Amino acid sequence: MDVAQRKFFVGGNWKCNGDLEFIDKHFNEVLFKLGHDKTKCDVLIAPVFIHLQKALSLANSNDSGLIISAQNCSLTAEGAFTGEVAARLIKNLGVNWTILGHSERRTLYRETNEKVGTKVKNAMDNGLNVVACIGETLQEREEKKTLDVCYAQLKEIAASVTDWSRVVIAYEPIWAIGTGKTPTVDEAQEVHLAIRSWISKNVNVEAANGVRIIYGGSVTDTNAESFAKMSDIDGFLVGGASLKPAFSKIVNAYTVKGLTGKY
Repeated sequence: MDVAQRKFFVGGNWKCNGDLEFIDKHFNEVLFKLGHDKTKCDVLIAPVFIHLQKALSLANSNDSGLIISAQNCSLTAEGAFTGEVAARLIKNLGVNWTILGHSERRTLYRETNEKVGTKVKNAMDNGLNVVACIGETLQEREEKKTLDVCYAQLKEIAASVTDWSRVVIAYEPIWAIGTGKTPTVDEAQEVHLAIRSWISKNVNVEAANGVRIIYGGSVTDTNAESFAKMSDIDGFLVGGASLKPAFSKIVNAYTVKGLTGKY
C-alpha cells in the first residue's frame, strides 16, 4: 500500500482525567471544532470507563466522526471478577475500540507481554479494534535494546491479531511519555520502519504496508508536523495534550502528508 493511502490516526488518551463538566466543555469547544477531513484522518478519544457512555452520546450527537475508545479491557471474560470490565461488555455499550499495553499498564500494573497478548485476543474475539502500545524504557534505550524490547512486545501482540486492518500499533518510548523529552524525528522514524519491517517479515507484506504505526511521547502542537512528515509515522497517541485546545493542531498535522483518503 502506498504511504499516501494509510489514513492518519490520532488518539487522545485522557488517562484518569476529565469530569463531566470537562467533557461537555472539551467536546463543544475543541473536539467539535477540529475541522479535519474525516476521509484522511481518524480521531479517537479515550475517556475513563465511567464516562464512555457520556462521550459516546456527545460524539453521536452530530457529524463529528469521533471514535470513542476504552483505555483497557479485562484479561478475563464476564464472571466473578470484581472491578474488571470485560471486552464483550465494552462492545455491548457501543464502543468499538480499546487501547491495550500502554506503558502505564505495563509498569504500574505489571502487565507482561503475555498478558497484553491475551487482552488483544480477548478484545478482537469480542469485536473490538485495538490500539496496541509498545516501547522501551530509558535504560533499555541506553543499552541499545530498543528494537529487541519492541520486537518482544510485538511478538505477543501479533500472535493474537486476527485482522491487521483492526489494529493500530503505537510506539511510545516510555522515557518520553509526559517528560517533555522526545527522540528526534529521524530516531522515531527509524523505529517505526523497523516495526513495519518486523511485521513484513513475521506476518506478511500486506499487513506491514497497511497497518498504521503511530507515535506517542510528549507530542505537542509545536512538534507534531515534524513527526507527521516521516513516511512511517501515521499519526499520534497523545496524552496530556489531548486535554487541551492544542489537540486541534496535533490532529491537523495530517495535512503535511498529502493523503489521498483511499484507505
